[in-house]
Amino acid sequence: MSAPSYDRQHPAYYALIVALVVMSVGPIVMMLITSFKLNVDIMSDTSGLIFMPTIQNYEAALCNMLWYEPASVDYCDPTFGRALVNSLIIALISTSLTLVLGCMAAYAIVRFRFVGRGTVSLTTLLMRMVPPAVLLVPVFGIWSFQFGIDGTRSGIILIYVAMNLPFVIWILQSFIVQVPIQLEEAARMDGAGPFQVFFLIVLPIIKPGLAAAAIFTFRIAWNEFLLANTLADRNSRTVPVTIVNSLTEYDIDWGVIMATGMLLAIPPIIFTFVASRQIITGMTAGAVKG
Repeated sequence: MSAPSYDRQHPAYYALIVALVVMSVGPIVMMLITSFKLNVDIMSDTSGLIFMPTIQNYEAALCNMLWYEPASVDYCDPTFGRALVNSLIIALISTSLTLVLGCMAAYAIVRFRFVGRGTVSLTTLLMRMVPPAVLLVPVFGIWSFQFGIDGTRSGIILIYVAMNLPFVIWILQSFIVQVPIQLEEAARMDGAGPFQVFFLIVLPIIKPGLAAAAIFTFRIAWNEFLLANTLADRNSRTVPVTIVNSLTEYDIDWGVIMATGMLLAIPPIIFTFVASRQIITGMTAGAVKG
């Protein structure tokens, strides 16, 4: 049996792939390298890739979260450590609430028959098309004068839930529609209640959809800047707001900024990796009979 033959690609194809990889990975590599440089090396025209690596920038950013006192840090600024905790709390809680409310609402739209069901389904998608900047002024007014929750984590969490909920409902509808109704009917015949059918039958089947929605929601909540910058105060600022506020016309510590940028990228990567494994598990479940 002869070995399979493959058509040889044009050299321009490989050149394009290399260019795309460099454009995608290049800024991240430069940010990583710069995060291990001192400011004197960053500002030097002759430093290039030859420098003495240091972790002082990471020590300065995480000084209040380390188990030791960094000797290179004269003054410990807890701003970034506090912002990192705020981002983790806001992103995780808003993602959890959005998934819980979104999957229940999507299930109700798909399975229940009521007047205006199609309108509700379309409205959820149209609401996601509204830019957050359009809602900035009314949201700030409602949060500040009516509820008084501006500058709090709960206020930011609620607005993130409201912002991401329409998309989560829309994407989970397509997964719930593919769940055979016969499975739910069989569970009801065996004595399962509505909540048992939902949590024990439907949710395990739509696990890939939940993982995809979780990745989307977490990344939006983690990287969002405009609403967080408007609603947050000094104690509830998130990491993107803290990084931008550290840029002033008098002093810019590029080393610490690059270090915080690398730390900002780590949680979404870990969360995406964990959630993507659920997508693969759900897609391959039942593919092999044993």
